[in-house]
Amino acid sequence: MNILKFFTAGSVDDGKSTLIGRLLYDTDSILADQLEALQSSNHKNDDGTIDLAILTDGLRAEREQGITIDVAYKYFQTDKRKFIIADTPGHIQYTRNMVTGASTANLAIILIDARNGVVEQTIRHSYLVSLLGIKHIVVCVNKMDMVDYSETVFDAIIEKYKVLAQQLKLQDVTYIPVSALKGDNIVQPSERMDWYEGESLLHFLEQVDTDHLDESQQARMPVQWVIRPQTDELHDYRGYAGRVLSGTFKVNDRVTVLPSGACSTIEKIEFFDQAPAEAHAGQSVTIHLSDDVDISRGDTIVNASALPQESKLIEADLCWMDTRALDTSIMYLIQHNSKVTKTKISEILHKVDINTLEKHAAEEFKLNDIGRVILKTADALAFDLYDENRSNGSAILVDSRTNLTVGALMFRAVVE
Repeated sequence: MNILKFFTAGSVDDGKSTLIGRLLYDTDSILADQLEALQSSNHKNDDGTIDLAILTDGLRAEREQGITIDVAYKYFQTDKRKFIIADTPGHIQYTRNMVTGASTANLAIILIDARNGVVEQTIRHSYLVSLLGIKHIVVCVNKMDMVDYSETVFDAIIEKYKVLAQQLKLQDVTYIPVSALKGDNIVQPSERMDWYEGESLLHFLEQVDTDHLDESQQARMPVQWVIRPQTDELHDYRGYAGRVLSGTFKVNDRVTVLPSGACSTIEKIEFFDQAPAEAHAGQSVTIHLSDDVDISRGDTIVNASALPQESKLIEADLCWMDTRALDTSIMYLIQHNSKVTKTKISEILHKVDINTLEKHAAEEFKLNDIGRVILKTADALAFDLYDENRSNGSAILVDSRTNLTVGALMFRAVVE
C-alpha cells in the first residue's frame, strides 16, 4: 500500500484544520479517547457540533487564536492508501513553516473561501506550490454552505484561479466544491451540490497517481556510513549504507561515485537480513561494490548512465527562515544530503513579492523572504536541478555560528 503525502494551504480561517479534522472524523481515524475528549470539550460550533479544527490545532496559542501556527502532521489510511497530512499555517508570518511542511509533499490542497474568492494569500500559496515543484494541486472551494451551494459562485472562482494557474505554469489542477464544516464532498459526494459531477476529495486522493515521474535512470544514494567491521568473521566486509533518494539500483548496475568519479559495479544489495536484486527510492540499504573504491560519508553513488550536475557555483531559489537577516559577508554551511561544506551567497539576483509575483532587486533577505541567489561552495556538489529531481535538487543553509537552519535552497542552474 503506497503513501500519499499532502499538505493544506489557505488564508487564515479558510478552514484548513476543519477540513483535515473532517477527513479524520469521517474515515473513523480518531482514537476512542480522542473522540471522547473532543465531545466533552468546550470547543463547539454555533450549531452545537464538534469543532473538528482542534484535532490539528495542538498548540495552546493556536486554540486560543483559532489559527494554525506550526506544522501539524496527521496520519490515516483507507483500504486503498495511507496518508500523511501536513496542516500548514496560512499567515505570511509563518511562510517558513509552510515551506517546511510542503517540502516533501506529493500533492497540495489549496483552500479558497467561497465568500472571498481568490485573494492575495491564494496567490502566495500557489506561488510556493509552484516554487516547490508540487505537481498535483487540488483547489477546494470551501464554505459552500455559506453561499447556498451556488454553482455560479464556484464557477467564477474557478475561472479566476485558472488565470493564476496558467501564470504559474501549474499543470494538474483539480477543482472541488466542499463544505468542511458540513462534510459536503469531503468523504462522500454532496447531495446538496448535485450540479457537481466530479469526485469527493477523499476519492480523488485515493486515486491520484503520484508515480508519474520516471526517475529510474536518476538513481542517487548519498553515503551515510561506510561499514567496515574488520572482525575475524567479517574481515573483508565493506559496505556503503544510505537511503536511496531516487530511482532504482540493481545488482550488476554500473555506478559512479562522486565527487571522485570512480566507477564500479554493484555486487550485492543488503536490506535488513535480505539480499534483494533491487533497491528503490525511500529504502535504506547497504550497497557492496565489486571494486575497493575510496568512498567517504558525503559521497554519492549514482547511476553511471545518468550523472548529476557538479559545480561550486550554483543558482538557487532561497527561502530565508531566520530572524537575523542574510549576511553576504559571512560564511555559511550548506548541507546537501549527507554532505556538508562551506558556502557564501556571492550574489542576490532578486527577491519575489509573493503577493504580486513581481521580482525586484534586493540587497538583503529577511525572515520569510524568497528569491534567487548565486552560491559559491568550498567543495563541488553533485546535484540535480530541482525541477528534474526534487530529492537531489535541494539543500539547507546553516548558520555556522549557531548550527541552526536559516534557509531552504532549491537548485535551478549551474553558473558557467
